[in-house]
Amino acid sequence: MRRRRKFQMPDTTPMADIVFLLLIFFMLSSAFIVQPGIRLRLPKAVSTEIDLGRSVIVDISVSGALFVNDAKVTIEELPQAMSIALAAAREKMAIIKADKDVPHGMVVQVMDMAKLSGAERLVIATEPKGGF
Repeated sequence: MRRRRKFQMPDTTPMADIVFLLLIFFMLSSAFIVQPGIRLRLPKAVSTEIDLGRSVIVDISVSGALFVNDAKVTIEELPQAMSIALAAAREKMAIIKADKDVPHGMVVQVMDMAKLSGAERLVIATEPKGGF
């Protein structure tokens, strides 16, 4: 007579521990992902909406440094850099990200240069304020 073997469930505790540790690792490491770019303190507004994928981004730091899509440019190079970036963009939209302490005159000058470089729409980036 043949003996039947009893089916034993494998111990899945080590696999569950590994999956749990991987989950914790990815949760913690995603919290430390820092968005690269220029450090700006944007003004706050209640309504904010930006589609960064299709437009040209111009950053103005508090020191007056200018960046077109994260490439540093001088004020003299700005019109040419904007023309090149707008030609490659799907939408002819320029997003102006100016630090809240940048003088208003400089922001207006950059907006004027963007318009002369071919921008059809201008957007001023803000941070969400958090309610009314």
